[in-house]
Amino acid sequence: MAWYEIENAADVTSPSLLIFEARVQANLERMVRMAGNAARLRPHVKTHKLPQIVAMSLELGIRRFKCATLAEAEMCARADAPDVLFAYQPVGPNVAGLRLLVDAYPETRFSCLVDDLDAARALSATFADAATPLPVYLDLDVGMGRTGVADATRAAPLYAELGRLPGIALAGLHAYDGHVHASALDARKREADAAFQIADAIRNVLRQAGFAVPSLVLGGTPSFPIHAARPDVELSPGTCVLWDYGYTSHFPDLDFFPAALVLTRVVSKPGAGLLCLDLGYKAICSEQPQPRAHFLGLGPVRFVTHSEEHLVIETARAAELPVGSVLYAVPWHICPTVALYDEAVVVRGTRADERWPITARGRSLGR
Repeated sequence: MAWYEIENAADVTSPSLLIFEARVQANLERMVRMAGNAARLRPHVKTHKLPQIVAMSLELGIRRFKCATLAEAEMCARADAPDVLFAYQPVGPNVAGLRLLVDAYPETRFSCLVDDLDAARALSATFADAATPLPVYLDLDVGMGRTGVADATRAAPLYAELGRLPGIALAGLHAYDGHVHASALDARKREADAAFQIADAIRNVLRQAGFAVPSLVLGGTPSFPIHAARPDVELSPGTCVLWDYGYTSHFPDLDFFPAALVLTRVVSKPGAGLLCLDLGYKAICSEQPQPRAHFLGLGPVRFVTHSEEHLVIETARAAELPVGSVLYAVPWHICPTVALYDEAVVVRGTRADERWPITARGRSLGR
């Protein structure tokens, strides 16, 4: 049997998200080796949204985590994560939601991002009577053009104002370089170095002005091995825990294992060479152009049509595969694929062995 084939596939409904536990463990261990020290890591849990993988990370000595929703933050706290960064600027009801988490899970150090003084004032008002100030990171824009401040001219006065607000405490700087995406390692290194230089220049200006900058949280999965060579940053990869075919195709130097697949079945054969699968938009992330999946062991595939519940592909092997045949797909983008499922089927050895609810799939607290 190939590594991805499960002997009790007849017991698994389709489409289903499969997570291969041993491969997750191997990816986590590789991530720690690349960082050089588990204490340097702050992995992003948005990829997997699972307390079991937080627990596996804790076993390896990882103590800091990063998340994108309050539900993910709560999931981490329930898994006994001691340090959780909500990598978002809380606005609206999320301000009160974050306070609820801080009060409900006093053993976890929660923090968040800010890049706007009015938003920071709302946090200050909400946390002014908290037992301890809320740590906040000034969010930097190092090339994404999405959130954060891009230069010291804005960063220094804002950082100073943040330091004067009651109820919050300066934790340092955060910079996500999701635009660093060159396939060739040397080109990617130039991109990552340029992003770091922006963040480091702002950090130096702040320090020279007498401000403490306790930490710099930097990077994502493609740039993380490059930033690992910098001794004074926290590293926040995410996708490498489960991996996907987009990263496999684009970053050949990053040899993590695909650890999450979607099991799908042939539900119809609409014509010569054609297979219709139960792998529609609702089963695999579809924000990218085709190919949105790589079919293991199938050979070349042409994607014909894709709709909510169906995917039609053309393959030279169609005649070999009767209706009901099982196929295994590596998603092109795993993070939003995980978010499509209520649970993951956990594979141990060659068997589908357990089911893990995707605890932080939703956005509300108390799940």
